[in-house]
Amino acid sequence: MEVVKDTVNSKLKISDDVIITVTRLATLDVKGVAGLNGEINTLSKITKNAPVKVNVIGDVAEIDVEIKVKGTEKACQVAQEVQSAVKENVQNMTGVPVARVNVTVSGAVFD
Repeated sequence: MEVVKDTVNSKLKISDDVIITVTRLATLDVKGVAGLNGEINTLSKITKNAPVKVNVIGDVAEIDVEIKVKGTEKACQVAQEVQSAVKENVQNMTGVPVARVNVTVSGAVFD
């Protein structure tokens, strides 16, 4: 008796909105981040002033994030931590490889 195995090659498509949400949560979880520069809403991925932009080419994502840093923190260090956190979280939670995370520090917040 011969055993025949059928394999199905299927691909799961991750929405840009999911990547935006994971990016937002990972960014806000970094110590030293006061917030994002602007608001994320349902139209955020098509507006030019959105704080998180995602560009997926093939199966690889490129992410742009605009943040505000707490005034007592070093902006460069916070930006590097955001890059690492976003890349790690997006890759772990969605399985989408991240080629680049560009972080723009748009201001400082002093309390």
